[in-house]
Amino acid sequence: MEPFINIRALIIDMDGVLWHGDQPMPGLTDFFQTIREQQIPFILATNNARLTQEQYVIKLAQMGVEVSRDEILTSSMATALYLTEHTNPAESRVYVIGEDGAKQPLIERGFTLTELYELNDDKDNPNMGADIVVCGMDRNLSWDKLATATLNIRAGAQFIGTNADTTLPTERGLTHGNGAILAALQAATGVTPIIIGKPEPIIYQQALALLCVDPGQTVAIGDRLETDILGAVRTGIRSLMVLSGVSTEDDFKTTDYRPTWVMPDIRAVTQALKN
Repeated sequence: MEPFINIRALIIDMDGVLWHGDQPMPGLTDFFQTIREQQIPFILATNNARLTQEQYVIKLAQMGVEVSRDEILTSSMATALYLTEHTNPAESRVYVIGEDGAKQPLIERGFTLTELYELNDDKDNPNMGADIVVCGMDRNLSWDKLATATLNIRAGAQFIGTNADTTLPTERGLTHGNGAILAALQAATGVTPIIIGKPEPIIYQQALALLCVDPGQTVAIGDRLETDILGAVRTGIRSLMVLSGVSTEDDFKTTDYRPTWVMPDIRAVTQALKN
């Protein structure tokens, strides 16, 4: 592996890297203390669209780590920015499968959110449906939500996925992720969603813009080979995979790309930064 040097900024994944569910990884506070002491700017860039910036700030504070809202970038925030760049929020209606973390960034940028069964087939109100369907992780997913999304997509609404992670690491083990919901909607509509989160480079490019640091001096840290690491490869930045989450070294056998570095967990990353 390359020497662990020339690191001036970090883009850090959260699930599987910093915690499993509500259980912090060992060495979490020491890791953040180290990057603060070394004055390494960072963006916590997660595919998980469930929580808002404020909720992530609170979650980390409960684990003994202080971060600012500006140091957090979720795939839902990246989605809202992407849609703002490609549509007029004042003229766009969006149906969202997701929780507050998926909805708030869209509301803040001026999009109108539609509700269950607001569709364009209403004879008295023919323009009640959504122009865009955004799908993020939703712990309260229901038949009605899936039906509303399906009907809107089949009526021509643009289909956007905040991320395509098929699984989510929790303190109980791996459970279904947003990619599983996208698969159901794709099967029902025949429409392939546009993916905003990793491994697409969009969220990494937005993080680099926030950091204002040379991409050649930036390292992405993640636990998923097919999202965090592939996204870094597609963006043209170095990457570090920790083995505390989803992917293992055995997964390298089925890919033609690799991370720049592989380490057991953030405790090892902290030690490497100190050396």
